[in-house]
Amino acid sequence: MRFLIAGFGSIGRRHLRNLLELGEQDIILLRSGYSTLSIDEISNLPVVTSIDAALKHRPDAVIVATPTALHMDVAIPAALAGCHIFLEKPVAEDLRRVNELRAALQKGGGKAQVGFQFRFHPGLRQVKTWLESGSAGKTVAARAQWGEYLPGWHPWEDYRQGYAARRDLGGGVVRTLSHPLDYLRWLVGEVETIQALTGTLSGLELKVEDIAEIGLRFTNGALGSVHLNYVQRPPVHRLEVICTDGTILWDNADGAARLYSAKQGEWELSLIHI
Repeated sequence: MRFLIAGFGSIGRRHLRNLLELGEQDIILLRSGYSTLSIDEISNLPVVTSIDAALKHRPDAVIVATPTALHMDVAIPAALAGCHIFLEKPVAEDLRRVNELRAALQKGGGKAQVGFQFRFHPGLRQVKTWLESGSAGKTVAARAQWGEYLPGWHPWEDYRQGYAARRDLGGGVVRTLSHPLDYLRWLVGEVETIQALTGTLSGLELKVEDIAEIGLRFTNGALGSVHLNYVQRPPVHRLEVICTDGTILWDNADGAARLYSAKQGEWELSLIHI
């Protein structure tokens, strides 16, 4: 296959390394100009600066790893050209062009997948197995917390200039740390009501929200909450699911899932080796 990687920030670089590790060599890069990474790693690869020039290479698949606000400018033309698309999350900075992307995929015939990869995490897949089997009873509430100190993400650049900190590039903690909003839908069910409080409270000189408290009501009646922030040290990313006959915990720090059975009065630990 011929791959086009759009964007060479830290995620684009990771995709490039993964493709090379898998033995893929036919790779083109489309650069947006926002990355501050060294170009030594891509010196032997063809590089273009516009989507029109990139599509002239007739890629089979396109990995969209540009800043969030630039996703649709790549994904829609690629979809119309019949490419398969792997789209980094979130899909876009808002919903205005999502239907246009759907129509482009239908016309072009390609498939698209969004990079909400936590659905494939072995620990969360164990959580899903327990929930579906009723091992802890009926789900009544679920809460996720994810906090990380933004200046520590990319120490090679000024964090205030990165996409996560810039409104014009689709940044902000709600879009950037949106994984829990996806995997809670996958684990508990679709959401019928959502409300949020957000703020810029970190003192990090940001012009986007850096903290959010989000409340959810799922269609099955369960309640949920998601806490996100750009300030927490040490970083925290964990999930708690409260059920009628027990509790399920998952912590990204060790990847493990834990089930407490009220009937047995003890914890079951599912260790994860990644």
